[in-house]
Amino acid sequence: MGWGAGDPSEWPPHEVWVDAFTIATHPATNADYARYLEATQAPSPRFWGEPDFAHPQQPVVGLSWDEASAFAAWAGARLPTEAEWEKAARGGLVDARFPWGDARPDLGFTRPPQVGGTPTNPFGLTDLSGVCHEWCADWFDAAYYTHSPPCNPRGPMTGTRRVSRGGAWRHADPWSGVAHRSSLPPTLRYSDYGVRLARDAEPRSVAGSGGRR
Repeated sequence: MGWGAGDPSEWPPHEVWVDAFTIATHPATNADYARYLEATQAPSPRFWGEPDFAHPQQPVVGLSWDEASAFAAWAGARLPTEAEWEKAARGGLVDARFPWGDARPDLGFTRPPQVGGTPTNPFGLTDLSGVCHEWCADWFDAAYYTHSPPCNPRGPMTGTRRVSRGGAWRHADPWSGVAHRSSLPPTLRYSDYGVRLARDAEPRSVAGSGGRR
C-alpha cells in the first residue's frame, strides 16, 4: 500500500504481494446484467429499470453482495479481493492519490455515469473512483492491515460487513483515494454499489508473474 487518506482502517502502509490475475476494465453494466437475468431468471436488483439507472451502459447498481457474487460466478469470474482491487486501481502509481494521479477531476454526477466516464489509469482501467462502490470478496476488519499476511491477503474469515472500494457518485465528494476503504452489510442494496469482475490468471508455461501493490 502507498498513500492513505488518514482513515485509521487504511493504515499502516505496507507492501503486499499479489499473484497475477485479470480484472475488468470497468464495472459490469446493465447490459451485462440483463444477459444474466435472461439466462437465470434471477430477481432483478433494486432500482432496475428506474430512469436514473436504466441506460444499458451505466454500471449495474443496487446489488447485494450475494447477488454480485452469484452474477460473477455465472460469468465465469469472481469478486476481486481487496488487495487485487487496490493493485489494479493503483495502475503502478504507487504513491498517487487517485488511480490516474494526484489531480481531482472537474466532474460531477447526479446519477451513475455511463462506463468510461472517468479518467483511465495506466493499466487502462476506468471508473475506479467517482462512479460506484465495488463489492470485494473480503469481510471487513478495520484493523486488518495491522496483522494481514504479506502475500495474497483475503481478509478475515468472518465478519458482519463486506469490503467495498471506489468512490461513488452519491457522495458529496465522490473522488475517494485509492487507499480508501468502505464497507456495508452484505444484504444491503444501495444505488451506488456495483461490481467489477475478476478472474485468476491463465496458467503460463514459464515462470509466472505477480506484482506488488
